[in-house]
Amino acid sequence: MMRRATRADLPAIVALLADDTLGAGREDASLPLNAAYLSAFEAIERDENQFLAVAEQDGALLGCLHLTFLPGISRLGAWRGQVESVRVAAAARGSGLGRRMLEWAAETARARGCTLVQLTTDKTRPEAHRFYESLGYQPTHIGYKLPL
Repeated sequence: MMRRATRADLPAIVALLADDTLGAGREDASLPLNAAYLSAFEAIERDENQFLAVAEQDGALLGCLHLTFLPGISRLGAWRGQVESVRVAAAARGSGLGRRMLEWAAETARARGCTLVQLTTDKTRPEAHRFYESLGYQPTHIGYKLPL
């Protein structure tokens, strides 16, 4: 079900990212894909601490997430798993796929020696907040972003 994304998956991944209110305003799913997506994919593919994953079922790409393994000094030199870009295709929402994807991410991070999995989610997504909390994630921090 979960596997490493390939370059051929990029159009479907970008379409998933663009298929919501926030993504529609910041992604470009038109073909051919913007070269920036290809460049980013190549950088991710070269970095052993990056795992761009897709959820596939019966040949259809139904979800994606980006898992990054972060070394740190705090928490006795703990590694963290950072989860980003979680998306589930509209037709698969409510099927439990998102839960299985996040469980996969936690297990993959644990297997890589991470002691913590973290993620951020937009403040305007209360349904996502409820979903992550149902999986045991706790809203322990306030996140800040600075557009550059």
